[in-house]
Amino acid sequence: MKKVIDGRALVYCEGAFNTPYGKTAHGLVRFTERYDVLGVIDSKYVGQDAGEVLDGKKSGIPVFKSLEEALKQTDGAQYFVIGIAPDGGRLPAHAKADVHAAVQNHLNVDSGLHDFMYKDAELVDLAKKNGVELRDIRRTPEREELHFFEGKIEEVNCLKLAVLGTDSAVGKRTTAWIIVHGLRKAGKKAEMIGTGQTGWMQGAKYSMVMDSLINDFVSGEIEHAVHSAWQNEQPDAIVIEGQGSLMNPAYPGGFEILAAGRPDFVILQHAPRRLEYDGFPGYPIQPIKEQIAAIEMISGKKVLAITLNHEDMDKSDIAAECEKITAATGLLCTDVLQDGPDRLVELIMQQL
Repeated sequence: MKKVIDGRALVYCEGAFNTPYGKTAHGLVRFTERYDVLGVIDSKYVGQDAGEVLDGKKSGIPVFKSLEEALKQTDGAQYFVIGIAPDGGRLPAHAKADVHAAVQNHLNVDSGLHDFMYKDAELVDLAKKNGVELRDIRRTPEREELHFFEGKIEEVNCLKLAVLGTDSAVGKRTTAWIIVHGLRKAGKKAEMIGTGQTGWMQGAKYSMVMDSLINDFVSGEIEHAVHSAWQNEQPDAIVIEGQGSLMNPAYPGGFEILAAGRPDFVILQHAPRRLEYDGFPGYPIQPIKEQIAAIEMISGKKVLAITLNHEDMDKSDIAAECEKITAATGLLCTDVLQDGPDRLVELIMQQL
């Protein structure tokens, strides 16, 4: 029986499952140690297996039309997890009624959005009456709980890998987990550093939500998470989940990870069919060779490999696309979600 940190959960993803705006739900369907996921709520895919919709692989997690139907057809749900991740992190108006309904049905609610539930007095009062907890995963910790950068990252003497991306919502977190699991399967101790709300929801022991932190503390929190993972677990490798992308106009990210996490190598996640930054037409994605050059110039470290995001591609096209990217960059390119991490793990093991 699977060991979980919190309990049984229903994941709300109405209108967003199998789109870039459902990435929190996608992560929880693929893997989580925090919850036992009983089902996903999205009327578009009602009756289907969530894993089959996402990856063509059965997960045993059904998709329900509504919260009402999910509660009728499952037993013992304890959590209602908001699995949508819309631009701006705002809760759509239609979803607020579902959150209230979940509380009325005695479900705890976990949200990784920027709309904080603790500011909704009516919802807070309703939660108290029904004896449930509201957790705003993106709520900024108190300043006295945060850390400044100290330079102790230099003490960390295990292999450090950062999984960055050429865009936001491109699969960095999923690839990071696959690498961690692949290394563990190969007999190595590996730890994941989560940098977003979904990483925390999946059970990353050492994590922070970067985009909710005050800027002065971002580097210190990255350093603290990496150093704590190394000090407490003594792993062979630490894998840091990236955020945004270096040149994304709305979600520039990765600079702090390179500067404060000081990875030994970078794995770069890339979706070759994307021509413009996700959600921002008119902003073309820089060519992959330019993105590699930018990462290596900023960090002074090498991009070790490219991991492919196969969105908008047929399975039959994946191998040829990987070969094309390898020919252009001289780097291993592999689709770890489709083909597994063995080739990439073999390359990483050579760096240990």
